[in-house]
Amino acid sequence: MRMVSDIAALEGVERRSEPRVIMSLAGTCSLSALRDEAGQRREFPCRAINMSSRALMLAAPVKATLNDRAIAYIPSFGKLSGRIIRVLDGGFVMSLTVSEDERGKIARRLDWMQEHQAHDTHDLRLAARIVPLEPFAQLAFADGTILSCLVMDMSLTGAAISADMVPAIGTVLAVGKIPGRVCRHFPEGFAVAFLKEQEPGALEHLLFAR
Repeated sequence: MRMVSDIAALEGVERRSEPRVIMSLAGTCSLSALRDEAGQRREFPCRAINMSSRALMLAAPVKATLNDRAIAYIPSFGKLSGRIIRVLDGGFVMSLTVSEDERGKIARRLDWMQEHQAHDTHDLRLAARIVPLEPFAQLAFADGTILSCLVMDMSLTGAAISADMVPAIGTVLAVGKIPGRVCRHFPEGFAVAFLKEQEPGALEHLLFAR
């Protein structure tokens, strides 16, 4: 996935001496430009991919706009706000608008995470069977429309999806190369039931196929 390797996106918004920690933390995000019918910010699931005390790289199923205001809620870091400073395929990089005291707390937390990286990586591997570490896939619709999406979790029989649009219940589509049907809506997205149960060894390959 290009986002993880695109560490250069953080250059110019952080000092070289600060840690840049690669991670995979699930959270939620919202953008000022994306609102519901009531005018409220829409919340989307996201995944923190890379972070320093000055910038945050997120994987998110949204089309971001440069300089838009963004808010992210990330475990261990809480609410983070700032502006989008770079738009990526399947996500974006946002600056962190915080006080110097808060920036220091973030830096210390990142130092701790970096020191315990081996332990954290082990934990993430265990969780990857339910929540994919690289969560981006494509939805293919009957009319030929292709849409990027975020796979929130997956099983052999279905997946929870977040995307820019929410298809009607009953819509037939493919997640990656796995055909399925939208069976349920929930606040962050929708659930897809696969038309047939998948083989454990093939699930991730088919789900994230392009």
